[in-house]
Amino acid sequence: MAVEEISRGQSLVEPLPAEITSIQPGGGTCMKLELAWGVCRRWYLKRFRPRFVARMLETRQGEANACPHEVLDPRDVKFFRNQGGYDWAASDDPFDWRNRLPFARVGLAELVMLGGLMFLLAAVFAVVFWPLAIGFALAGLGLAWFFRDPEREIPGEPGAVVSPADGRIVAVEEVADEFVGGEAVLIGIFLSVFNVHLNRAPVAARVVGLRYRRGKFLNALRPASARENERMEIRFEQTGFRGRRLVVRQIAGAIARRIVCWMAPGDVAGRGERFGMIKLGSRTELVLPRERGLEILVSPGQKVRAGSSILARYSTDEAPGGEPAAGGP
Repeated sequence: MAVEEISRGQSLVEPLPAEITSIQPGGGTCMKLELAWGVCRRWYLKRFRPRFVARMLETRQGEANACPHEVLDPRDVKFFRNQGGYDWAASDDPFDWRNRLPFARVGLAELVMLGGLMFLLAAVFAVVFWPLAIGFALAGLGLAWFFRDPEREIPGEPGAVVSPADGRIVAVEEVADEFVGGEAVLIGIFLSVFNVHLNRAPVAARVVGLRYRRGKFLNALRPASARENERMEIRFEQTGFRGRRLVVRQIAGAIARRIVCWMAPGDVAGRGERFGMIKLGSRTELVLPRERGLEILVSPGQKVRAGSSILARYSTDEAPGGEPAAGGP
């Protein structure tokens, strides 16, 4: 869909594509198990905790339910927060503390189920055959390390474009992109299983549209993965400076099968703010418009960190107020 211009210089927001029915459109076993647990949890709450249900109903915001199931508390909208519908203010959300854990909230189910299984097996084999217990314990620790969510110091200088992902630069290429307006620079980042996998906004921007495509799961180091693998494309329009357009692509890898993006068209993110993650090894691409004053500050082989490493700078940006930082400590 072409992006049309409106009188105040901003782009019209595209509707959410029909194939994006949740923040994790590729689904997954852990997601199915968590949704199944939600059925049991709602039955328990209605039967044994009616006061809690009544309190959640009183503080609930929104006029319609966009979820495929009944909504009793904020946990019920976890996978469907990009669909609109019901919501709660942070002050009314009894589970908001989970956002302050040093682990990605969208990965807590995997961390509890898979990590818990590894530690359980480690405990069993510690009695039966201790060498295997070490392997299972290391696997559990590896999962905890993968889903970590450290705070980052977000640069505040005008014109800076920060990295949308942790990892290693594998491509800096001149390309053409219709959305950003023609000549562009593509920066590809490979994320190994040892990197933090949360994605962050490269600049303060509004989401114009999303594009999701199912595909293959080739090794993310291969250039063909960017064309053929499952991916989510987030189309950003920078706030505070001429509505510059940028694209961030979340691309699945050989191990990673689950792309998560909780942003919806029309949402606004500050520079460095978290907007999604890719579960296990993967690739993230950033497409920047080739404008006068653009300086690329990275090259292939360089390691970067999401939200804090500056990949490029636009020297023509003069308004610091247009680049509010977010998502830092």
